[in-house]
Amino acid sequence: MDDCIFCKLVKREIPAKIAYEDDQVIAFHDIDPKAPIHLLVIPKRHITTLNDLEEGDAALVGRLQVTAAKLAKELGFAEAGYRVVMNCNEDAGQTVWHIHMHLLAGRSLTWPPG
Repeated sequence: MDDCIFCKLVKREIPAKIAYEDDQVIAFHDIDPKAPIHLLVIPKRHITTLNDLEEGDAALVGRLQVTAAKLAKELGFAEAGYRVVMNCNEDAGQTVWHIHMHLLAGRSLTWPPG
């Protein structure tokens, strides 16, 4: 998608503070953090919402989760705890139309959220 901000980030058309990257996934610091540690983990391939996932995308979505857990360990907050969140569509709070996983940590997170 030509107008997708995350696709532009993947293509390096806009800057980001990148925390991790491989051939399928990129993770970067959120520009409007909701916790002391707030990373976004996204697939490099554009998928608009969770509703657009297909059977063949299961491994890619699993890779997002594995990446989040890897970052939590590498950055030293896995044992203290962290939260991963994926929003789907407006009522859930999705504002960027490219699936992404929020990785939040660094403070006590309350439940239920929002």
